[in-house]
Amino acid sequence: MFTLEVEDRLSAWSDLRKHLDLSNDPLQDVVTFWSDIPFTPHNHNIDPYYQESWPTPWEIIADNRYDDFTRAIMIGYTLLLTEQYKNSDVQIKTLIDTEFKRLYNVVYVDDTWALNYDDNKVVSANNIPTLYRLENLIGLKRPR
Repeated sequence: MFTLEVEDRLSAWSDLRKHLDLSNDPLQDVVTFWSDIPFTPHNHNIDPYYQESWPTPWEIIADNRYDDFTRAIMIGYTLLLTEQYKNSDVQIKTLIDTEFKRLYNVVYVDDTWALNYDDNKVVSANNIPTLYRLENLIGLKRPR
């Protein structure tokens, strides 16, 4: 998907959202879709602390540069733009593992599921270590 032209990427993303409403495992399907992004470490195009400055999800797909935070945004927006998850509480929590000096941008869905913690699977929110320090909390809204 990420090697396609812009219009084709946008169509593929639209197809994914339609598929999620019919899927038996929509959260895992979202994780799988966004696991193959063209990863750009430290993509400074998005300031995680100033949501009003963020590009739209369509602009993010057009730009086609993703870091861990951008992937979290797109996971959340993908879910919010489906019928099944349009009213869900979707949050991005930036968590710091101070022991191993690691940062996670975890997408919480209804405080039950955590995505973008493990690149390949959905985990229960209860399985996220409580020792991590909360650096930032963003409640995502359905984009227009």
